[in-house]
Amino acid sequence: MPVSPDMPELGVKAAGFTLPATDGKMYSLSDIMGENGAVIAFICNHCPYVRAITDRMVADARTLQKLGVGFGAICSNDANKSPDDSFENMVVFAKERGFNFPYLHDESQEVARAYEAVCTPDFFGLNAEGLIEYRGRMDEGRTTPPPQGAKRDLVEAMAEIVRTGKGPEDQIASAGCSIKWK
Repeated sequence: MPVSPDMPELGVKAAGFTLPATDGKMYSLSDIMGENGAVIAFICNHCPYVRAITDRMVADARTLQKLGVGFGAICSNDANKSPDDSFENMVVFAKERGFNFPYLHDESQEVARAYEAVCTPDFFGLNAEGLIEYRGRMDEGRTTPPPQGAKRDLVEAMAEIVRTGKGPEDQIASAGCSIKWK
């Protein structure tokens, strides 16, 4: 049974962070931010919901980057509980899936707690001022692709945020595997 987060208060400042990435560099939120905002996605390697969307997520990240929106993904799962989500396996997963964005390791789980992330995948859309204006799903696909012509919730929400600085009123929570807490 998938887990879905409660919808948070929007318009709050996103928590900052500095985390190691699978490319060997350290990234902070300011490194991820594009001129028009950013998406922070909490994902992991083993979750069937994440595995099913990675091709679409990479494509959506590319689309958003063209809109001046940065994109970063964070794995916060406890690798002792979920060995497939170890940092070493994150490196392999990012390469296999062709990630075109930083894939960050939140070993302490402090960043996931600060964002109140609940599941993988869990998407947070930030405006240019770093305020969270979107918390929801990427699209209606779960472990299978969305139907032909389905709305691209994340891309459409971020395009609205780029235009207006605010996210859409109607946002549908993401659903997936629970974060594996320590």
